[in-house]
Amino acid sequence: MRQSEKEQRLHAFGRVCRDRGLSFTPQRRAILGAILDLNNHPTADQVHAALARRRPRVSRATVFRTLEAFARAGIISKACHPGSAVRYDWRTETHHHMVCLRCDRVMDFADPRLDALAVPDTRTFGFVVSELRVQLRGTCRRCRQLEDRR
Repeated sequence: MRQSEKEQRLHAFGRVCRDRGLSFTPQRRAILGAILDLNNHPTADQVHAALARRRPRVSRATVFRTLEAFARAGIISKACHPGSAVRYDWRTETHHHMVCLRCDRVMDFADPRLDALAVPDTRTFGFVVSELRVQLRGTCRRCRQLEDRR
């Protein structure tokens, strides 16, 4: 991500934070900056490791709490899949994920046909759907290429 694009996104995130009652502290700005720099649906531990190089005083617990607060406020989203740590995504617009079952990599993709899927009626389960995102699980190109070389 270009530096100017990153700064624009950080500025927009700061506005959203303030609109939602969260102060946009230097630590929170740094945490969002690390997510933007990583740009790969990082785990909280990956965000903390990236941040530790630049801001060693930001604790692991602060990173976890901040990411959860951002997710609750809709500033970032969670990209979860079974058997893996929660991943965080700075993209909050509707999009879908491909998850590699070998390396746990999470990749974004958009498809208008998936965006147009009707939300199933879940009232009989007492469940209210707040969003519908599709997750495709399989093997990524990199893992398939590694397999082919073996």
